[in-house]
Amino acid sequence: MTPSGSVVKEKLAILADAAKYDASCASSGSKRARNSGGMGNTEGMGICHSYTPDGRCVSLLKILLTNFCVYDCKFCINRISSDVRRARFTPKEVVWLTLEFYRRNYIEGLFLSSGIFKTVDATMEELIEVARSLREDHKFGGYIHLKVVPGASEDLIAKAGLWADRVSANIELPVQNDLNSLAPAKTISSAQDTMSEIKTKIETAADEKKNLRRAPKFAPAGQTTQMIVGATPSTDSLILKTSENLYGTYGLRRVYYSAYSPIPHAHALLPVEKPALIREHRLYQADWLIRFYGFRSNELTADESSNLSLELDPKTSWAMNHRSFFPVDVNKAPREDLLRIPGVGVKNVDRILQLRRIHKIRLTDLAKLRVSINRTKYFVTTSDHNPDVFKLEKLTLGSMLKPKDQQLSLFEASAEAKTGEL
Repeated sequence: MTPSGSVVKEKLAILADAAKYDASCASSGSKRARNSGGMGNTEGMGICHSYTPDGRCVSLLKILLTNFCVYDCKFCINRISSDVRRARFTPKEVVWLTLEFYRRNYIEGLFLSSGIFKTVDATMEELIEVARSLREDHKFGGYIHLKVVPGASEDLIAKAGLWADRVSANIELPVQNDLNSLAPAKTISSAQDTMSEIKTKIETAADEKKNLRRAPKFAPAGQTTQMIVGATPSTDSLILKTSENLYGTYGLRRVYYSAYSPIPHAHALLPVEKPALIREHRLYQADWLIRFYGFRSNELTADESSNLSLELDPKTSWAMNHRSFFPVDVNKAPREDLLRIPGVGVKNVDRILQLRRIHKIRLTDLAKLRVSINRTKYFVTTSDHNPDVFKLEKLTLGSMLKPKDQQLSLFEASAEAKTGEL
C-alpha cells in the first residue's frame, strides 16, 4: 500500500530538517538542480552527500525516523522540552521513500537516525526494520548508514551491522562533565561500550571472511561518531585528545565535528552565538594530522587549556613553534620528517621519496609537484639555492604565512580532506 503523498511530504519536511544537525554523515555542499528533460537532482529535502570507503561520492536520503525524544539534552532542538513540530515515520514509509527517491535517481543510499521514543531498544528495532526490509524484501543494494543508539542491546547491534554498510554511535561531547551539564541522561561510557561492541563484531566478521568466503559482512564501511563543538567550554585540546583515543581504541573511520548551532529558547548554560566556522575547520585539519601524518594530539596545542590557532593551519602553527626542527632536507630526510613540512601532503611525500631516487630534488621540482611553495619554501633545503630558508628565524615569518583575508570555503575544506595536502 502506497503511503499518502501529502502526509509523507509533510513528515519529510520536518524530519529531514531535524536530521541536518547530525554531522556524522558528511555533506559535499553541492547544489545542482535537475535540467529540463534530465534525471537526478542534488537538491531537495533530506538529500546529503557522503564518501564511500573507495572514495566515491554518493547522494543519501538523510532523515530521522522521528524527532520525538524522551531525552532532554539542552543542546538538541528535538529535546523533550522543545516546542518544535513533531513527526514520526513508520518503517514502511521510510522504505517507500528510499525506494522512490532511488528510482528517480535522486539518491544512492540512506542515512537514518532517530530521536529516542519509548526506549533505546524500541527505537533500534524500528531503525533496523527499515534496513532489513530494504535489503531482504526489496533487494536494495544501495548504501545504508544506520545510527546505533548508545546502550542498545548486543543482539540489536549485531542486526544493525548486518544490514548497514556503516554505523555510528554519537559520543556528543568530549568529556563526561559536559554531558552532566547538558545531557545528564547520557554517558560517554555507554557510547564507548557500544563502539567497543561494534569494533568486536567488525573484527570477528573480518576474521570469519578470511576462512569462509560467504561469511556475512558486518558494517563493512566501519563506524563513525560525532562531537559537538562550542556548546561547552571544552578546549580543542580536550576534543582532539578524545578523538585520538577513539581512533586508537575503537578503530573509528571518522570523528565528525559539528559546530554548535544556537537553538530557539536555548538553556542559559548554552552560548548565545555559534562558534566561528574556522574553528570546526581547524579541528578537521588537526584530525587529519593525527590520522595520517603521525602527529599526536598533545603536539598540536600548548596544553589542555588551549585551542588551535585560528590564524594558521595546525601543521604550520606546529612548525612555527618548533623552528629548531627545520629546515628539512627533502633529499635526505625520512618520511616521518617530510610529513611535518607545511604545505606538503601525504601523496607528495610519497612522490618526493620516489623522485629523489632518480635525481636530486630542486625547489622547481617541488613546484611541479604542486606543493604549496608559499608555505614550504621557508622550511626546506633543496639541491639548489633557496634564499627563503634564511627567513626561518625572522620574527615576521608568522605574518608572511598568514593567509590573505578570505571567506572560508566549504569546498576548499572538502578538497583538502580528500587529498590530505596539509
